[in-house]
Amino acid sequence: MRIEILEGNIEKTLFRLAYPLIINNLIHVLYNITDTFWLGKIGREALSAPGVSWPLIGTLMNLGQGFAIAGFAFVGQYIGAKEYQKANKAAGALYSLVLFFASLTAIVGFLITPKALEFMKVTPNVYPYALTYVRIIFLGLPFSFMGFAFSALMRATGDTKTPVKINIFTVLLNVILDPILIFGFFGVPRLGVAGAAIATVFSNTLGSIIGTYLLFTGKAGLHLTFTSLRPDFVFYKKIFRVGLPSGIGQSANSFGFVILTRIIFGFGDVTYAAYTITTRLVNFLTSISRGISMAMGTMIAQNVGAENYERARKIAERTMIVNVAIATTAVIVIGALRVPIFRIFLDDRAVVEESAIVWRYFLTSVPFFNGLFVVVNNVFRASGHTKKSMMLGILRLWGLRIPLSYFLGYIIIGSSMGVFLGMGLSNVIAGLFGFAWFLRGTWMKRIIDEE
Repeated sequence: MRIEILEGNIEKTLFRLAYPLIINNLIHVLYNITDTFWLGKIGREALSAPGVSWPLIGTLMNLGQGFAIAGFAFVGQYIGAKEYQKANKAAGALYSLVLFFASLTAIVGFLITPKALEFMKVTPNVYPYALTYVRIIFLGLPFSFMGFAFSALMRATGDTKTPVKINIFTVLLNVILDPILIFGFFGVPRLGVAGAAIATVFSNTLGSIIGTYLLFTGKAGLHLTFTSLRPDFVFYKKIFRVGLPSGIGQSANSFGFVILTRIIFGFGDVTYAAYTITTRLVNFLTSISRGISMAMGTMIAQNVGAENYERARKIAERTMIVNVAIATTAVIVIGALRVPIFRIFLDDRAVVEESAIVWRYFLTSVPFFNGLFVVVNNVFRASGHTKKSMMLGILRLWGLRIPLSYFLGYIIIGSSMGVFLGMGLSNVIAGLFGFAWFLRGTWMKRIIDEE
């Protein structure tokens, strides 16, 4: 794949790398939709629990994911520069660091969950469901982190198929376990929301074990040994230098969604339920564009490593064109089929009516987010310029989305329409700003030259 990534037809290579990632994204969204479907049978409070939980979980998880992004950039650029031994060494250092950090994060997350949910102003009806769900997810966090690291390392080598095969297996297992554990079929106790969380943790754990086995047996593009897992504080410093800005940026964004959840819940359970279902639907319809952006990241990392900067720029620009078209189509489809689809998940008239506001003022901005913002953000990360990614993410959420949503929702308009209008404006402004920053070309520099 290295030769094709560096010299082949851009569109052909992009879609060859992207199609397994697209399948992977669709499978994951299928799980989220299935989860939402089954929990909706319990009620709107249970349905809202995962949506409430993930901003909190992501705040802590994303610090570790920043390290995975750093490992991806280093390994991808080493492969582009034909320095394969350094690529293996970087992969081993990443794995050991992520495992330690994930264990620490799981303990901290489990302990702070009650206070965090109170801070988010989660309503009393939703609180017990969210508390149960979050704490179980935190217990399985180390294995989730290992899965993220494995997927990032495989994408860096150009192998987008192996992680997808594992994810398809684990997600399908999750889909099967969900109704069994939620409703107590086949003699299993009825566990409700806890069953959904247990199904997720069990499936992720199994997938992480499979990925680790492949790395240690040399059956993947990289080969880890116990020696390569030994602490390497010199390389840890490099990973921290590149990964910490990305991790801080992503954690700041996730914490921003904690604040955003607090803002949305100010208008009640109905508004938040409509927001949860709508975002699940748009994630399904934009899985293609997200997969293409991830594939682009692999091509950017290796081309920057080989100092093919003009080719890297062309790859990013063509990805933007494709993703804007896909995201626009997705928004139109959701708008046309919104009512019947919503009733499949939750036949609640108030929620269906609220979804019209979410679509009109928020989801129509998705082309700017998926087509411009996400692509530019992935360019900055894949090239190792994670400070730029951090600043762009913080601008969108803390500089634009949160103040605009609060100001328009509570002060100017005084309704949920203002909240979603603020969210939509943040996508448009941040997308255009990111595109202008991309055009400056300051990301066209290898991080492996800074060692």
